[in-house]
Amino acid sequence: MRLIVARGLGFAGQSPSQARVTGLESSALEGLPSTITPTAMTPFSHCRPSAQRPTLVHRLFKVTALITTLISTLVAPVLVGAQTTAQPSAPTITSWPDKPLRIVLPFPPGGPSDMSIRLAAEKMQVALKQTVVVDNKPGASGNIGAAEVSRAAPDGSTWMWAPDTMTTVNPHVFKRLPYRPDDLVPVTIGTRFSQVLVCHPQSGIKTLRDLMAKARGGEKLMYASGGAGVPGHLSMELLQSMGGFSMVHVPYKGPALAMQDVMGHQVPCGFLAGPTVLPQIRAGKLVALAVSGVERSPLLPDVPTVAQAGVAGYASDFSLAMWAPKGTPEAIVQKMRDAMADALRQPDVVEKLRASDQSVVVSTPSQAAATLAADQKKWGDVARRINLGLD
Repeated sequence: MRLIVARGLGFAGQSPSQARVTGLESSALEGLPSTITPTAMTPFSHCRPSAQRPTLVHRLFKVTALITTLISTLVAPVLVGAQTTAQPSAPTITSWPDKPLRIVLPFPPGGPSDMSIRLAAEKMQVALKQTVVVDNKPGASGNIGAAEVSRAAPDGSTWMWAPDTMTTVNPHVFKRLPYRPDDLVPVTIGTRFSQVLVCHPQSGIKTLRDLMAKARGGEKLMYASGGAGVPGHLSMELLQSMGGFSMVHVPYKGPALAMQDVMGHQVPCGFLAGPTVLPQIRAGKLVALAVSGVERSPLLPDVPTVAQAGVAGYASDFSLAMWAPKGTPEAIVQKMRDAMADALRQPDVVEKLRASDQSVVVSTPSQAAATLAADQKKWGDVARRINLGLD
């Protein structure tokens, strides 16, 4: 299509035949609305308006209106079509997973959460016929990784595997939490585990009563945990509150690093996840004083619970759970939960988790939501009672 806007606008001294405005070629206007049909324009020889001759401004106005209408008619549908095509399509339950899955772990490698999700991811990758990547994003008691997942697109490609403290504890102890717990949708509670209170053999502490006696006697004792606000820290804060003694908290970037310093006797004691310290207890490199749960660990049958060791009513259990960004389709959440359940229930996975003092739970999304809500209330009450704040 050839568009000629103006040619030879007439001024004094020019031939009337040279001063004319041309429209669109008629072949290019076929099918367009009648409102943009070219209007015949008579030539003029001078710039003097008259009743019979339109002024130059009038002629230009008509040409501009003609061009504007033509562009709107021809170009707008193309732009609308381009915008429609550019919109990403939401995944369907039949197509998911249509791209690699990323499971964010907001803690460093080496702990029980890292071990369990890597065992599960290996099985899920085969079952789903899709790549499953475990992405460690440690920092700020898990808040950095949780914030990233809360902002991720709810397309079923991003998930989070972490201790339940991400939504049960952190909202109570961090005033400037970088995410909203409601922006994370529970998928399943996968495993449960307890904390174990351990000390170095050279510390001279053999029982929980020994520890409390030293702390109450004025000795400045330190204990290590995997970080501020993690299960070990909370378990010890609760124990100090109920037991009437005080120790200095030394937080580490993960339980593995904390265990190394307890084994090196840089810090005499630690309240750490059972899966982390169990091999060292068996090897005699650490002394186990008590477990935090309501029941003894089947792997440490000779180690009492904290309640049995002298602090009646004490109980501190934790779980590892999976979340999705808010807005992830329910059908995809359910399918991911089922894939996770199948992976964790594999006999070899169950055995490896049991050997690290983790018990497989695998709840439904609704059960996970109810359990996490109850634990959030419990730990909120504890945080307020002991005035626990981390920022």
